[in-house]
Amino acid sequence: MGLFILRRVGVMILTALCLTFVVFFMTNLYPNLEKLAKTQGNFRMSDEAVASWLEKGGYLQSTPKKYMEWIGVAPSYQHVAEDGTVTGRCITPGMDPAEAPRFCGILQGYWGYSTVFKDEVSSIVATRLSLTGTLMFWVMVVMVPSALILGVLAGMKEGSATDRTLSTFAITTTATPEYVSGVLFIALFAASASPINQFLKDSGLIEGRTLFKGTATGAMENPTFENFLLPVLTIALYGMGYIARMTRASMTEVMTAQYIRTARLKGVSFPNIVMKHALRNALIAPFTVIMLQFPWLLNGVVIVETLFNYKGFGWTLVQAAGNNDIELLLGVSVVSVLVVLITQLISDIGYVYLNPRIRIS
Repeated sequence: MGLFILRRVGVMILTALCLTFVVFFMTNLYPNLEKLAKTQGNFRMSDEAVASWLEKGGYLQSTPKKYMEWIGVAPSYQHVAEDGTVTGRCITPGMDPAEAPRFCGILQGYWGYSTVFKDEVSSIVATRLSLTGTLMFWVMVVMVPSALILGVLAGMKEGSATDRTLSTFAITTTATPEYVSGVLFIALFAASASPINQFLKDSGLIEGRTLFKGTATGAMENPTFENFLLPVLTIALYGMGYIARMTRASMTEVMTAQYIRTARLKGVSFPNIVMKHALRNALIAPFTVIMLQFPWLLNGVVIVETLFNYKGFGWTLVQAAGNNDIELLLGVSVVSVLVVLITQLISDIGYVYLNPRIRIS
């Protein structure tokens, strides 16, 4: 197992380097750098002024050299002006250039400076990631148990009315994008003119104008049932169907296995067959699917966070891409790559423990 983990970690590091280099190369194309120069300087800058600004910031170096500086394995670029002023990535305002560190990249804990939010990228990413982490936690709390229950109930009796009903529901939720279900939820439960809210007000069941809020901005500081349920439900419903379908298929296969038939012939009760014999083996495939939901949730919440104005990780990604904030976009990409690779490693390790028949070669 130790050798297996070491190999997987080695592959993860190589994969992370390749993916981050691709993102770094795409974000540092000259049109993007030119747009950055004009955004930070003047949109009427001449080509010579743009080139001078980019040279001062070290953007005109070769891509491999800039990438190694960004990682933190190469000395940072420094620019000496005609008046002797020294500027560079590692030199902050008011710092003596002689005391500035030569290396300041990802490995040293410096992720760059956001040109949009005017703050360090590491601080922005940590704050927004914690908000999305809260959203992801409640989504998993709602999504995973509900999906497993639906899948197990459907797979216990293949072809029955219960199976067909639950399978239809699972397919419908998976086929409905978040931007559709989110808008429907807002129209039905967060609009004061909706028939549901009008009925609840007339019945005296609610005192406010609506049952839920159509914005989750208040949930950033104080998440409540009123302002947080709709975004959680929107994301959970979309992922619930896929997990339920996988669980149903796995449960159906296990219920037709020979050892299940033997248990039935021995007179073991049906609930004991499901709980003690079938359920553990049936959860092997859904476990992998559940682990892969984490990277999907991290980047798939872009639509939901934008729709409900919840300023988390996905909202930050949209802002960084829309405003050509290169450093912030690279920081978000690093986190996304790490989450994908780490969840895949946990998935592989968990799969081996759940199924001891798998040999590690």
